Amino acid sequence: MERLEAARAPNSAAIFASSDNPSSDDAVVRRLTAAQKKAIIAATAGTIVEYTDWVIYAIFASILANKFFPAGNSFTALLSVFAIFAVGFIMRPVGGAVLGAFADRHGRKKGLTLSILLMSGASFVIGVCPTYDQIGLAAPIILVLARLTQGFSAGGEFGSASTFLIESAPADRRAFAGSWQWFAINAGTLISFVLAFSFTVIGSDGGLSSWGWRAAFIIAGLLGLVTLWIRLSVGETEVFKKRAATEGVQRHPMVDVFRKHPRDALRVIGIAMAGNLLNYVWMVNYPSHAHLVTGLPMSQTLLAGIVSVTVSLVLIPFVGMLADRIGRRPVLIAFAFSSALYAWPSLALLSPATSFPELVAIQTVAMVLMTGFAGAGAVTMAEQFPTEVRVTGIALPYALSVTLFGGTAPYLITAMGGWGYGHLVWIYLAAISVIGGIVYTLMPETKGKPLP
Repeated sequence: MERLEAARAPNSAAIFASSDNPSSDDAVVRRLTAAQKKAIIAATAGTIVEYTDWVIYAIFASILANKFFPAGNSFTALLSVFAIFAVGFIMRPVGGAVLGAFADRHGRKKGLTLSILLMSGASFVIGVCPTYDQIGLAAPIILVLARLTQGFSAGGEFGSASTFLIESAPADRRAFAGSWQWFAINAGTLISFVLAFSFTVIGSDGGLSSWGWRAAFIIAGLLGLVTLWIRLSVGETEVFKKRAATEGVQRHPMVDVFRKHPRDALRVIGIAMAGNLLNYVWMVNYPSHAHLVTGLPMSQTLLAGIVSVTVSLVLIPFVGMLADRIGRRPVLIAFAFSSALYAWPSLALLSPATSFPELVAIQTVAMVLMTGFAGAGAVTMAEQFPTEVRVTGIALPYALSVTLFGGTAPYLITAMGGWGYGHLVWIYLAAISVIGGIVYTLMPETKGKPLP
Protein backbone atom coordinates (compact mmCIF):
# COMPACT_ATOMS: atom_id res chain seq x y z
CA MET A 1 0.00 0.00 0.00
CA GLU A 2 2.89 2.37 0.74
CA ARG A 3 4.26 1.69 -2.73
CA LEU A 4 0.84 2.46 -4.20
CA GLU A 5 0.67 5.79 -2.34
CA ALA A 6 4.20 6.68 -3.45
CA ALA A 7 3.31 5.89 -7.04
CA ARG A 8 0.42 8.32 -6.88
CA ALA A 9 2.54 11.34 -5.95
CA PRO A 10 4.07 12.03 -9.39
CA ASN A 11 0.52 12.53 -10.73
CA SER A 12 -0.14 15.37 -8.26
CA ALA A 13 -0.46 19.02 -9.15
CA ALA A 14 2.13 21.52 -7.97
CA ILE A 15 -0.42 22.88 -5.52
CA PHE A 16 -0.85 19.32 -4.28
CA ALA A 17 2.91 18.78 -4.12
CA SER A 18 3.93 16.59 -1.23
CA SER A 19 5.38 13.19 -0.48
CA ASP A 20 3.23 10.56 1.16
CA ASN A 21 6.30 9.40 3.07
CA PRO A 22 8.32 12.45 4.16
CA SER A 23 11.09 10.29 5.56
CA SER A 24 11.86 8.64 2.25
CA ASP A 25 14.71 9.61 0.00
CA ASP A 26 12.36 10.96 -2.67
CA ALA A 27 10.55 13.34 -0.30
CA VAL A 28 10.75 16.29 -2.67
CA VAL A 29 8.31 18.79 -4.04
CA ARG A 30 6.97 17.31 -7.26
CA ARG A 31 5.92 19.44 -10.20
CA LEU A 32 3.26 18.62 -12.71
CA THR A 33 3.90 18.27 -16.37
CA ALA A 34 1.73 20.35 -18.68
CA ALA A 35 -0.43 17.27 -19.36
CA GLN A 36 -0.98 16.61 -15.65
CA LYS A 37 -1.94 20.21 -14.94
CA LYS A 38 -4.39 20.00 -17.81
CA ALA A 39 -5.96 16.91 -16.24
CA ILE A 40 -6.68 18.75 -12.98
CA ILE A 41 -8.08 21.72 -14.90
CA ALA A 42 -10.29 19.36 -16.91
CA ALA A 43 -11.95 17.92 -13.81
CA THR A 44 -12.58 21.32 -12.22
CA ALA A 45 -13.55 23.20 -15.39
CA GLY A 46 -15.92 20.46 -16.47
CA THR A 47 -17.76 20.49 -13.16
CA ILE A 48 -18.03 24.29 -13.36
CA VAL A 49 -19.78 23.99 -16.72
CA GLU A 50 -21.94 21.07 -15.54
CA TYR A 51 -23.28 23.03 -12.59
CA THR A 52 -23.67 26.21 -14.62
CA ASP A 53 -26.00 24.24 -16.87
CA TRP A 54 -27.74 22.56 -13.93
CA VAL A 55 -28.24 25.58 -11.65
CA ILE A 56 -29.24 28.10 -14.28
CA TYR A 57 -32.60 26.33 -14.55
CA ALA A 58 -33.48 27.20 -10.95
CA ILE A 59 -32.39 30.81 -11.40
CA PHE A 60 -34.69 31.30 -14.39
CA ALA A 61 -37.54 29.28 -12.85
CA SER A 62 -40.04 32.15 -12.78
CA ILE A 63 -39.37 32.97 -16.45
CA LEU A 64 -39.54 29.34 -17.56
CA ALA A 65 -42.91 29.06 -15.80
CA ASN A 66 -44.33 31.73 -18.10
CA LYS A 67 -42.66 30.33 -21.23
CA PHE A 68 -43.36 26.61 -20.96
CA PHE A 69 -46.81 26.55 -19.34
CA PRO A 70 -50.15 28.14 -20.26
CA ALA A 71 -50.96 31.60 -18.94
CA GLY A 72 -53.05 31.64 -15.78
CA ASN A 73 -52.09 31.05 -12.17
CA SER A 74 -48.44 32.08 -11.89
CA PHE A 75 -48.03 30.23 -8.58
CA THR A 76 -49.21 26.96 -10.15
CA ALA A 77 -46.91 27.48 -13.13
CA LEU A 78 -43.94 28.13 -10.85
CA LEU A 79 -44.70 24.98 -8.88
CA SER A 80 -44.80 23.07 -12.19
CA VAL A 81 -41.34 24.35 -13.12
CA PHE A 82 -39.96 23.41 -9.72
CA ALA A 83 -41.65 20.02 -10.03
CA ILE A 84 -39.72 19.50 -13.28
CA PHE A 85 -36.63 20.67 -11.40
CA ALA A 86 -37.32 17.89 -8.89
CA VAL A 87 -38.08 15.39 -11.69
CA GLY A 88 -34.56 15.98 -13.00
CA PHE A 89 -33.30 14.71 -9.68
CA ILE A 90 -35.14 11.41 -10.17
CA MET A 91 -32.63 10.59 -12.89
CA ARG A 92 -29.63 11.45 -10.74
CA PRO A 93 -29.52 8.09 -8.93
CA VAL A 94 -29.95 6.37 -12.31
CA GLY A 95 -27.10 8.42 -13.73
CA GLY A 96 -25.04 7.79 -10.61
CA ALA A 97 -25.48 4.03 -10.98
CA VAL A 98 -25.00 3.83 -14.75
CA LEU A 99 -22.29 6.47 -15.26
CA GLY A 100 -20.58 5.54 -11.98
CA ALA A 101 -20.32 1.91 -13.07
CA PHE A 102 -19.18 3.07 -16.50
CA ALA A 103 -16.35 5.12 -14.96
CA ASP A 104 -15.31 2.26 -12.65
CA ARG A 105 -15.17 -0.13 -15.60
CA HIS A 106 -13.80 2.08 -18.37
CA GLY A 107 -12.03 4.91 -16.56
CA ARG A 108 -12.69 8.24 -14.92
CA LYS A 109 -11.81 10.18 -18.08
CA LYS A 110 -14.47 8.48 -20.20
CA GLY A 111 -17.07 9.01 -17.49
CA LEU A 112 -16.22 12.71 -17.28
CA THR A 113 -16.36 13.09 -21.07
CA LEU A 114 -19.78 11.46 -21.39
CA SER A 115 -21.34 13.47 -18.56
CA ILE A 116 -20.32 16.88 -19.93
CA LEU A 117 -21.60 15.97 -23.41
CA LEU A 118 -25.04 15.03 -22.06
CA MET A 119 -25.37 18.03 -19.76
CA SER A 120 -24.34 20.66 -22.31
CA GLY A 121 -26.45 19.17 -25.07
CA ALA A 122 -29.56 19.26 -22.89
CA SER A 123 -28.87 22.86 -21.86
CA PHE A 124 -28.60 23.88 -25.50
CA VAL A 125 -31.94 22.17 -26.25
CA ILE A 126 -33.67 24.19 -23.51
CA GLY A 127 -32.16 27.39 -24.91
CA VAL A 128 -33.56 26.85 -28.42
CA CYS A 129 -36.84 25.13 -27.50
CA PRO A 130 -40.01 26.93 -28.66
CA THR A 131 -42.40 28.15 -25.96
CA TYR A 132 -45.86 26.86 -25.01
CA ASP A 133 -47.49 29.61 -27.06
CA GLN A 134 -45.61 28.37 -30.13
CA ILE A 135 -45.85 24.55 -29.91
CA GLY A 136 -48.27 23.89 -27.05
CA LEU A 137 -47.90 20.79 -24.91
CA ALA A 138 -44.71 19.75 -26.71
CA ALA A 139 -42.84 22.59 -24.94
CA PRO A 140 -43.13 21.24 -21.36
CA ILE A 141 -42.52 17.71 -22.66
CA ILE A 142 -39.22 18.79 -24.23
CA LEU A 143 -38.34 20.64 -21.03
CA VAL A 144 -38.97 17.49 -18.97
CA LEU A 145 -36.84 15.33 -21.31
CA ALA A 146 -34.01 17.85 -21.22
CA ARG A 147 -34.06 17.97 -17.41
CA LEU A 148 -34.10 14.16 -17.23
CA THR A 149 -30.98 14.11 -19.41
CA GLN A 150 -29.31 16.74 -17.24
CA GLY A 151 -30.21 14.80 -14.11
CA PHE A 152 -28.73 11.62 -15.58
CA SER A 153 -25.53 13.51 -16.41
CA ALA A 154 -25.24 15.25 -13.04
CA GLY A 155 -25.69 11.91 -11.28
CA GLY A 156 -22.42 10.66 -12.72
CA GLU A 157 -20.43 13.90 -12.72
CA PHE A 158 -19.87 14.31 -8.99
CA GLY A 159 -18.53 10.80 -8.44
CA SER A 160 -16.27 10.80 -11.47
CA ALA A 161 -14.85 14.28 -10.89
CA SER A 162 -14.35 13.80 -7.14
CA THR A 163 -12.59 10.49 -7.71
CA PHE A 164 -10.42 11.96 -10.45
CA LEU A 165 -9.26 14.81 -8.23
CA ILE A 166 -8.66 12.75 -5.10
CA GLU A 167 -6.87 9.93 -6.91
CA SER A 168 -4.55 12.57 -8.37
CA ALA A 169 -3.43 13.84 -4.96
CA PRO A 170 -0.95 12.58 -2.35
CA ALA A 171 -2.38 11.25 0.90
CA ASP A 172 -1.73 14.37 2.95
CA ARG A 173 -3.42 16.73 0.45
CA ARG A 174 -6.53 14.78 -0.52
CA ALA A 175 -9.01 17.08 1.25
CA PHE A 176 -7.44 20.09 -0.44
CA ALA A 177 -7.70 18.34 -3.81
CA GLY A 178 -11.29 17.27 -3.16
CA SER A 179 -12.25 20.80 -2.12
CA TRP A 180 -11.83 21.86 -5.75
CA GLN A 181 -14.86 19.76 -6.60
CA TRP A 182 -17.09 21.98 -4.48
CA PHE A 183 -15.14 25.02 -5.59
CA ALA A 184 -16.23 24.05 -9.10
CA ILE A 185 -19.85 23.55 -8.02
CA ASN A 186 -19.96 26.98 -6.41
CA ALA A 187 -18.14 28.51 -9.36
CA GLY A 188 -20.73 27.05 -11.72
CA THR A 189 -23.45 28.61 -9.59
CA LEU A 190 -21.55 31.91 -9.63
CA ILE A 191 -21.38 31.88 -13.44
CA SER A 192 -25.13 31.22 -13.53
CA PHE A 193 -25.69 34.23 -11.26
CA VAL A 194 -23.39 36.40 -13.39
CA LEU A 195 -25.14 35.39 -16.61
CA ALA A 196 -28.56 36.13 -15.13
CA PHE A 197 -27.37 39.40 -13.60
CA SER A 198 -25.72 40.51 -16.84
CA PHE A 199 -28.81 39.88 -18.91
CA THR A 200 -30.95 41.61 -16.29
CA VAL A 201 -28.77 44.72 -16.46
CA ILE A 202 -28.28 44.69 -20.23
CA GLY A 203 -31.80 43.86 -21.24
CA SER A 204 -33.87 44.86 -18.19
CA ASP A 205 -36.44 42.44 -16.77
CA GLY A 206 -38.28 42.52 -20.09
CA GLY A 207 -35.15 41.65 -22.04
CA LEU A 208 -34.37 38.83 -19.63
CA SER A 209 -37.83 37.39 -20.21
CA SER A 210 -37.82 37.76 -23.98
CA TRP A 211 -34.31 36.64 -24.99
CA GLY A 212 -31.90 36.76 -22.05
CA TRP A 213 -32.87 33.38 -20.63
CA ARG A 214 -32.32 31.74 -24.03
CA ALA A 215 -28.90 33.34 -24.40
CA ALA A 216 -27.89 32.13 -20.94
CA PHE A 217 -28.81 28.49 -21.68
CA ILE A 218 -27.16 28.57 -25.11
CA ILE A 219 -23.94 30.09 -23.74
CA ALA A 220 -23.88 27.49 -20.96
CA GLY A 221 -24.30 24.75 -23.56
CA LEU A 222 -21.53 26.08 -25.78
CA LEU A 223 -19.14 26.31 -22.83
CA GLY A 224 -19.55 22.55 -22.56
CA LEU A 225 -18.01 22.08 -26.00
CA VAL A 226 -14.81 23.78 -24.82
CA THR A 227 -14.70 21.59 -21.71
CA LEU A 228 -15.45 18.49 -23.79
CA TRP A 229 -12.35 19.23 -25.88
CA ILE A 230 -10.25 19.64 -22.73
CA ARG A 231 -11.52 16.40 -21.20
CA LEU A 232 -10.89 14.47 -24.41
CA SER A 233 -7.25 15.56 -24.33
CA VAL A 234 -6.36 14.40 -20.79
CA GLY A 235 -5.10 11.05 -19.55
CA GLU A 236 -6.50 8.56 -17.06
CA THR A 237 -5.50 8.57 -13.37
CA GLU A 238 -2.52 6.40 -12.45
CA VAL A 239 -4.48 4.80 -9.61
CA PHE A 240 -7.13 3.47 -11.99
CA LYS A 241 -4.62 2.35 -14.61
CA LYS A 242 -2.56 0.44 -12.04
CA ARG A 243 -5.66 -1.23 -10.62
CA ALA A 244 -6.92 -2.20 -14.09
CA ALA A 245 -3.49 -3.54 -15.07
CA THR A 246 -3.01 -5.67 -11.96
CA GLU A 247 -6.54 -6.85 -11.14
CA GLY A 248 -8.51 -6.23 -14.33
CA VAL A 249 -11.72 -4.29 -14.88
CA GLN A 250 -14.49 -4.49 -12.30
CA ARG A 251 -17.44 -6.10 -14.05
CA HIS A 252 -20.29 -5.31 -11.64
CA PRO A 253 -19.31 -2.31 -9.46
CA MET A 254 -22.89 -1.44 -8.53
CA VAL A 255 -23.57 -4.98 -7.29
CA ASP A 256 -20.36 -4.89 -5.26
CA VAL A 257 -21.31 -1.59 -3.64
CA PHE A 258 -24.55 -3.08 -2.30
CA ARG A 259 -23.03 -6.47 -1.45
CA LYS A 260 -19.68 -5.47 0.08
CA HIS A 261 -20.10 -1.82 1.09
CA PRO A 262 -23.74 -1.21 2.16
CA ARG A 263 -22.78 0.58 5.39
CA ASP A 264 -20.35 2.86 3.54
CA ALA A 265 -23.04 3.68 0.96
CA LEU A 266 -25.52 4.59 3.69
CA ARG A 267 -22.85 6.69 5.36
CA VAL A 268 -22.35 8.68 2.15
CA ILE A 269 -26.06 9.55 2.14
CA GLY A 270 -25.72 10.76 5.72
CA ILE A 271 -22.55 12.70 4.95
CA ALA A 272 -24.16 14.49 2.01
CA MET A 273 -27.72 15.14 3.24
CA ALA A 274 -27.19 18.43 5.11
CA GLY A 275 -24.78 19.81 2.53
CA ASN A 276 -27.13 19.07 -0.35
CA LEU A 277 -30.19 20.53 1.34
CA LEU A 278 -28.48 23.73 2.47
CA ASN A 279 -26.70 24.12 -0.87
CA TYR A 280 -29.99 24.32 -2.73
CA VAL A 281 -31.66 26.52 -0.12
CA TRP A 282 -28.82 28.94 0.69
CA MET A 283 -27.17 29.15 -2.70
CA VAL A 284 -29.22 27.92 -5.65
CA ASN A 285 -32.73 28.98 -4.60
CA TYR A 286 -31.84 31.98 -2.43
CA PRO A 287 -31.91 34.73 -5.10
CA SER A 288 -35.39 33.74 -6.28
CA HIS A 289 -36.66 33.27 -2.73
CA ALA A 290 -35.19 36.58 -1.56
CA HIS A 291 -36.71 38.34 -4.59
CA LEU A 292 -40.18 37.06 -3.69
CA VAL A 293 -39.91 37.74 0.06
CA THR A 294 -38.08 41.07 0.13
CA GLY A 295 -39.41 42.62 -3.08
CA LEU A 296 -35.87 43.60 -4.08
CA PRO A 297 -35.21 43.54 -7.85
CA MET A 298 -33.91 40.25 -9.19
CA SER A 299 -30.74 42.03 -10.25
CA GLN A 300 -29.98 42.91 -6.61
CA THR A 301 -30.72 39.44 -5.22
CA LEU A 302 -28.50 37.93 -7.92
CA LEU A 303 -25.76 40.42 -7.06
CA ALA A 304 -26.03 39.41 -3.40
CA GLY A 305 -25.59 35.82 -4.52
CA ILE A 306 -22.54 36.77 -6.58
CA VAL A 307 -20.89 38.42 -3.56
CA SER A 308 -21.63 35.58 -1.15
CA VAL A 309 -20.57 32.79 -3.51
CA THR A 310 -17.36 34.67 -4.37
CA VAL A 311 -16.50 34.79 -0.67
CA SER A 312 -17.04 31.04 -0.45
CA LEU A 313 -14.74 30.43 -3.43
CA VAL A 314 -11.92 32.23 -1.64
CA LEU A 315 -12.40 30.18 1.54
CA ILE A 316 -13.06 26.66 0.22
CA PRO A 317 -9.45 25.64 -0.61
CA PHE A 318 -8.28 26.87 2.80
CA VAL A 319 -10.99 24.83 4.53
CA GLY A 320 -9.76 21.83 2.53
CA MET A 321 -6.26 22.50 3.86
CA LEU A 322 -7.70 22.69 7.37
CA ALA A 323 -9.38 19.29 6.91
CA ASP A 324 -6.01 17.85 5.87
CA ARG A 325 -4.44 19.26 9.03
CA ILE A 326 -7.02 18.60 11.78
CA GLY A 327 -9.19 15.92 10.16
CA ARG A 328 -12.46 15.65 8.25
CA ARG A 329 -14.73 15.09 11.26
CA PRO A 330 -14.06 18.36 13.18
CA VAL A 331 -14.66 20.45 10.07
CA LEU A 332 -17.89 18.66 9.17
CA ILE A 333 -19.20 18.66 12.75
CA ALA A 334 -18.65 22.42 13.00
CA PHE A 335 -20.46 22.90 9.67
CA ALA A 336 -23.49 20.84 10.72
CA PHE A 337 -24.22 22.28 14.14
CA SER A 338 -23.46 25.90 13.20
CA SER A 339 -25.79 25.48 10.21
CA ALA A 340 -28.53 24.17 12.51
CA LEU A 341 -28.19 27.30 14.62
CA TYR A 342 -28.32 29.56 11.55
CA ALA A 343 -31.32 27.85 9.91
CA TRP A 344 -33.88 30.17 11.48
CA PRO A 345 -32.02 33.51 11.00
CA SER A 346 -31.18 32.66 7.37
CA LEU A 347 -34.88 32.72 6.46
CA ALA A 348 -36.54 34.75 9.25
CA LEU A 349 -34.34 37.81 8.66
CA LEU A 350 -35.71 38.16 5.12
CA SER A 351 -38.68 40.54 4.95
CA PRO A 352 -40.00 43.42 2.82
CA ALA A 353 -37.88 45.71 5.02
CA THR A 354 -34.61 43.89 4.19
CA SER A 355 -32.10 46.12 2.42
CA PHE A 356 -29.56 45.02 -0.16
CA PRO A 357 -26.56 45.22 2.26
CA GLU A 358 -28.51 43.19 4.81
CA LEU A 359 -29.31 40.55 2.19
CA VAL A 360 -25.62 40.33 1.24
CA ALA A 361 -24.67 39.82 4.90
CA ILE A 362 -27.38 37.20 5.52
CA GLN A 363 -26.43 35.09 2.50
CA THR A 364 -22.68 35.52 2.99
CA VAL A 365 -22.87 34.10 6.51
CA ALA A 366 -24.75 31.10 5.10
CA MET A 367 -22.15 30.53 2.39
CA VAL A 368 -19.27 30.81 4.87
CA LEU A 369 -20.89 28.06 6.95
CA MET A 370 -21.29 25.95 3.80
CA THR A 371 -17.53 26.00 3.18
CA GLY A 372 -17.15 23.44 5.97
CA PHE A 373 -19.00 20.88 3.89
CA ALA A 374 -17.39 22.07 0.66
CA GLY A 375 -13.88 21.66 2.03
CA ALA A 376 -14.26 18.20 3.59
CA GLY A 377 -17.32 16.52 2.05
CA ALA A 378 -15.97 15.12 -1.23
CA VAL A 379 -12.81 13.62 0.22
CA THR A 380 -14.70 12.00 3.10
CA MET A 381 -17.06 10.27 0.68
CA ALA A 382 -14.23 9.12 -1.60
CA GLU A 383 -12.23 7.67 1.28
CA GLN A 384 -15.04 5.22 2.13
CA PHE A 385 -14.51 3.00 -0.93
CA PRO A 386 -11.75 1.03 -2.71
CA THR A 387 -10.58 1.99 -6.19
CA GLU A 388 -12.58 -0.65 -8.06
CA VAL A 389 -15.96 0.76 -6.92
CA ARG A 390 -15.05 4.28 -5.81
CA VAL A 391 -16.98 6.23 -8.47
CA THR A 392 -20.12 4.12 -8.10
CA GLY A 393 -19.79 4.16 -4.33
CA ILE A 394 -19.78 7.96 -4.33
CA ALA A 395 -22.10 8.65 -7.26
CA LEU A 396 -25.13 6.50 -6.45
CA PRO A 397 -25.56 7.28 -2.72
CA TYR A 398 -24.67 10.93 -3.28
CA ALA A 399 -27.25 11.18 -6.07
CA LEU A 400 -29.87 9.61 -3.80
CA SER A 401 -29.03 12.20 -1.14
CA VAL A 402 -29.27 15.04 -3.66
CA THR A 403 -32.62 13.74 -4.88
CA LEU A 404 -34.13 13.33 -1.43
CA PHE A 405 -32.81 16.51 0.17
CA GLY A 406 -31.67 18.86 -2.60
CA GLY A 407 -34.09 18.38 -5.46
CA THR A 408 -37.16 18.79 -3.29
CA ALA A 409 -35.93 21.95 -1.51
CA PRO A 410 -37.07 24.65 -3.99
CA TYR A 411 -40.46 22.98 -4.41
CA LEU A 412 -40.88 22.59 -0.66
CA ILE A 413 -40.02 26.22 0.09
CA THR A 414 -42.29 27.55 -2.66
CA ALA A 415 -45.17 25.26 -1.71
CA MET A 416 -44.97 25.95 2.03
CA GLY A 417 -44.79 29.68 1.34
CA GLY A 418 -47.89 29.49 -0.83
CA TRP A 419 -49.76 27.51 1.82
CA GLY A 420 -48.85 29.97 4.56
CA TYR A 421 -46.26 27.81 6.33
CA GLY A 422 -43.10 29.35 4.95
CA HIS A 423 -42.02 30.43 8.43
CA LEU A 424 -41.61 26.76 9.43
CA VAL A 425 -39.11 25.74 6.74
CA TRP A 426 -36.20 26.48 9.07
CA ILE A 427 -37.22 23.58 11.33
CA TYR A 428 -36.59 21.16 8.47
CA LEU A 429 -33.20 22.72 7.73
CA ALA A 430 -32.16 22.56 11.38
CA ALA A 431 -33.33 18.96 11.83
CA ILE A 432 -31.41 17.67 8.81
CA SER A 433 -28.33 19.61 9.90
CA VAL A 434 -28.46 18.02 13.38
CA ILE A 435 -28.88 14.54 11.89
CA GLY A 436 -25.89 15.21 9.64
CA GLY A 437 -23.91 16.34 12.68
CA ILE A 438 -24.68 13.07 14.44
CA VAL A 439 -23.46 11.12 11.38
CA TYR A 440 -20.20 13.11 11.37
CA THR A 441 -19.73 12.55 15.10
CA LEU A 442 -20.16 8.79 14.85
CA MET A 443 -18.22 8.11 11.64
CA PRO A 444 -14.52 7.08 11.70
CA GLU A 445 -11.85 9.64 10.87
CA THR A 446 -10.16 8.94 7.52
CA LYS A 447 -7.43 11.58 7.63
CA GLY A 448 -3.97 10.09 7.19
CA LYS A 449 -5.25 6.68 6.11
CA PRO A 450 -4.26 5.29 2.69
CA LEU A 451 -6.95 4.98 0.06
CA PRO A 452 -8.43 1.46 0.30
